[in-house]
Amino acid sequence: MYVLGIDSAMSACSAAVCRDGEIVSRQYEEMARGQAEVLIPMIECVLNAAGRKAMDLDLIASTIGPGAYTGVRIVLSTAQALSLAASVPLTGVTTFDAVACAQGAQTRGMLIALETKRADIYVQYFDLNGCPASEPSAVDEAALPGLFPAQSLRIAGDAAERAAVILRAAGRHIELTGGPALPDAAWVARLAGERFAAGNITAAEPMYLRPPDVGLPRKRRR
Repeated sequence: MYVLGIDSAMSACSAAVCRDGEIVSRQYEEMARGQAEVLIPMIECVLNAAGRKAMDLDLIASTIGPGAYTGVRIVLSTAQALSLAASVPLTGVTTFDAVACAQGAQTRGMLIALETKRADIYVQYFDLNGCPASEPSAVDEAALPGLFPAQSLRIAGDAAERAAVILRAAGRHIELTGGPALPDAAWVARLAGERFAAGNITAAEPMYLRPPDVGLPRKRRR
């Protein structure tokens, strides 16, 4: 099964093709902005490197958030357009799942903490079986120590160090996994392929845990 994974939800942009769980081609670049100009050329590059056309794919997988509002819109609109044009099924993977999957066995009993660039942090906890044990949420820094009762905690994600400072100040023993901190399309494709084979399809709908930082001009709001 050939799966195309794509991501631009946070501070990176990536595309990858997997065949039966093995990476065939991959491109990844960290960037604060400019994903709209980079994502489609990346897709073309990894498809060409894999010797496939879009209509030859069995599945397209896209990150759905949480992340930057614009980044999530870019990756989802690109995935939806490609899915419709090529008549290929589309599924979604959260950025929490993508980062957690990249940690390997360390996923068990771990908090994924992702950056919002604001006073809160996106968090989700994965239990000892590697399954989500809390709802995805945007949590204020002050509330973080009260949400996870365990004294010892492993943390991954691009806000891991920020969360670690807060939790250590509250007396917690914290270990940083050192694994990938941002979503990578290779893991998006692998995870989506496994779920698809098991009959588990997640709708490719945006996951926004906080409102966008822009609003309508005052006259239009009135």
